[in-house]
Amino acid sequence: MASAGAAVEEPRTDLRNYALVTGAYWTDTMVDGASRMLVLFYFDQLGFSPFQLATLFLLYEFFGIVTNLVGGWVAARFGLKTTLFMGLSVQICAQSLLGFAPEAWLVVPYVMASQALSGIAKDLTKMSSKSAVKLVVPEGQEGALYKWVAILTGSKNALKGVGFFLGGLLLTTVGFQTGVLVLAAMVATALVSVSVLMRGEHLGRPDAKAKFKHMFSNNRAVNILAGARIFLFASRDVWFVVGLPVFLYSVVGWNFWQVSLYLAAWIIGYGIVQASAPRFVRRRAEEGGEPDGRTAAWLAFVLATLPAGIAIALSADADPTASVVIGLIIFGVVFAMNSAVHSYLILSYADNDKVAMNVGFYYMANAGGRLAGTVLSGLLYQWQGLTACLWVSAAFVVAAGLLSLMLPRTSAHRSPGIEVPRAEPVS
Repeated sequence: MASAGAAVEEPRTDLRNYALVTGAYWTDTMVDGASRMLVLFYFDQLGFSPFQLATLFLLYEFFGIVTNLVGGWVAARFGLKTTLFMGLSVQICAQSLLGFAPEAWLVVPYVMASQALSGIAKDLTKMSSKSAVKLVVPEGQEGALYKWVAILTGSKNALKGVGFFLGGLLLTTVGFQTGVLVLAAMVATALVSVSVLMRGEHLGRPDAKAKFKHMFSNNRAVNILAGARIFLFASRDVWFVVGLPVFLYSVVGWNFWQVSLYLAAWIIGYGIVQASAPRFVRRRAEEGGEPDGRTAAWLAFVLATLPAGIAIALSADADPTASVVIGLIIFGVVFAMNSAVHSYLILSYADNDKVAMNVGFYYMANAGGRLAGTVLSGLLYQWQGLTACLWVSAAFVVAAGLLSLMLPRTSAHRSPGIEVPRAEPVS
């Protein structure tokens, strides 16, 4: 009887812990989005150039690469509870650095350092939440697991959109430094709640034998897909990080509220499409029609026509508001579908004996694309405005499509005993 009771209690504990981890992740996601808007608009008000604005987020993206590379190994060695607590604690430090600093300290190097910490915190917390979902789904129920991951994907992006709006609201109502201290208090509340309510010494089972060298992939399909992922996410961030918000604020004439609301709506809509796409992919798989390299390629080539079309419209003096706002909404829908197919393919191509390591390598490539897009977003906008950002975006998507043509024409066969979806990437 005692054994049976313990068996019942363990799933309940896992579910309770996962709910706490997910709540903390949602809080950190909102804070991350709000902090991005606060920093961007505050320093734009101070007269920073587009390139200077981009450099503020340079270390944020760079340390995303580093964290994604080593984070899986750290979690394997020390457990997910350790990485979760580290992520939340570092996020509090990052926001406090901005909130308590004298105004004279708020210069580019100092803000870059705080954003580096924020990038580390975001990826540690994200990795903990995505990995913890494995604890609550019974063995062999990959369909249920895929559904849980899809919900996590959509909710994450929706809440990041809410964070964008929250950042604009805080800047307008309470100002920059008070706003970031509010964000720090939100994360501190999440950290205290998880510390008090989480049960068990560890979240998951630490493996002292996990080796860092296993993070690097020798799988050709995984490496090609990672290369395509770099170009795909660079194509988004090359206009989204700096070019679009500065354009809407300085050229179209929107205020902080309007820009934040549009970016929030874009991210939320992106999350809805991305959450729906995995279910569509799964239905296709059950019918024997799994997407493959060709699917990723043609989606990329379709996507490339959208930023090119918007750039042509702007060059032809079409209405900038309609061209950009409507065009980039359509871009977001197709981009989300493309991203979802990539997420399916990484699971299909990953080596059965080291799925998590292959996916960690893939995430590193994802972060590398964001880093390249962030830097180029400021440089290109300062050079030739949003039109240049859009043309480069189109070129990047074409590059992703060409790389996708080199992927296997059919998805790798997975035996029923392999729990590949347990490493489903969420971006």
